Amino acid sequence: MSKLWSLQNSDLEQSLPAIASSLSHSQGFSPHYYISPERRRLISDVRRTFCLFVTFDLLFISLLWIIELNSANGIQANLKEEIIHYKFKSSFFDIFLLAFFRFSLLLLGYAALRLHHWWVIAITTLVSSAFLIVKVILSELLNKGAFGYLLPIVSFVLAWLETWFLDFKVLPQEAEEEQWYLAAQAAVARGPLLYSGAISDGQFYSPPESAAGGSDDSDDELLGKRPLTDQEREYVQQGKAAMEMMDQILAQEENWIFERCSEFGDTVHSIETPHHGKIFILKAVLQCSAEIIYQELILQPEKMVLWNKTLLACQILQRVDDNTSVSYDVAAGAAGGVVSPRDFVNVRRIERRRDRYISSGMATVHSSRPATCRYVRAENGPGGFVALKCATNPNLCTLFWVLNTDLKGRLPRYLVNQSLGATMTEFMFHLRKRVMEVAARS
Repeated sequence: MSKLWSLQNSDLEQSLPAIASSLSHSQGFSPHYYISPERRRLISDVRRTFCLFVTFDLLFISLLWIIELNSANGIQANLKEEIIHYKFKSSFFDIFLLAFFRFSLLLLGYAALRLHHWWVIAITTLVSSAFLIVKVILSELLNKGAFGYLLPIVSFVLAWLETWFLDFKVLPQEAEEEQWYLAAQAAVARGPLLYSGAISDGQFYSPPESAAGGSDDSDDELLGKRPLTDQEREYVQQGKAAMEMMDQILAQEENWIFERCSEFGDTVHSIETPHHGKIFILKAVLQCSAEIIYQELILQPEKMVLWNKTLLACQILQRVDDNTSVSYDVAAGAAGGVVSPRDFVNVRRIERRRDRYISSGMATVHSSRPATCRYVRAENGPGGFVALKCATNPNLCTLFWVLNTDLKGRLPRYLVNQSLGATMTEFMFHLRKRVMEVAARS
């Protein structure tokens, strides 16, 4: 026994250089969110749209003013009347100047100087609003027909639309991009967190002196356990196959395609595989230890229904060995009820590796849970969860969720993809809430 354990430790020590080499060549941050310094020096797309709208403001007010000037007396006579013989109560020239004032100040602040504060737009909107209100009250523009109403109203509305667009679109989106850039820089500085296929420390529940990696027969004989039936051996092989497939998926992060990002920074990606089609991968950084994720998510799946609103039921049908079990799960409906609840029968395998906890699984069959008419029986391909420890901070971990499922039924593909992505982000919301509750109790 001790000899086997020493040989296993020797193998692990010999594997460390290869693991370190694999990690050193991995990318630790999704390239979708990495913004190069050259790109950051350019004006953002949303800010460019804002500047275009400010230019439209000036041109539209100018066009309306030119139309007003082109009356019976002609443009030249009206220009002379409104500019040279300017009168506050009857001239439209000051409304044009007000639009030019907004255009000049906003482009200077947000295009030339590229400010990230609201004070410039606050000044232009305040001045425009106050001037237009006073002009409407004291002027005689309302006696000039439709343009007496149109020009002040349009100028007032455009000024406030610019304020709304900057405050609710430009500044928040640029702040989010800046946060992602800083996170990318920090990821580069601290080293990659990308999943790599490290060698297992052994059976998850096994004592330190137990052996791992042998055949099922040798394991049963060495540990003195009862021999497995053919069906149980099939469950074990399915769990191992799911684990291998998940390792392959997570080792190809450079090939992932970005799908969506939640308000917490959780990213959902996808990858196309020859035999399993489109597979979704969620990647999230959690402010807790990987052990908490192991306890709440991997070790106790039956208790997930207490906090995970995307799951209606979870039952362990059979415990095959220390690593393998068969479960029955019922997922809640999605897409506003368009996708009805689905039930699954899965084989699950749990492993502990040097820097992570893993739960992999895939669809299987079990005599105690045949398909019924109550739920649509869906099928999961190889997938599962990985809680990756942070090497520099024990109170941080990275969670990967590989979701590879066929919901069955006659559902449009776009609706299935949308519901799966939404389910993943909703699950993370409930998991974060659960983590906060556990941290508050501890």
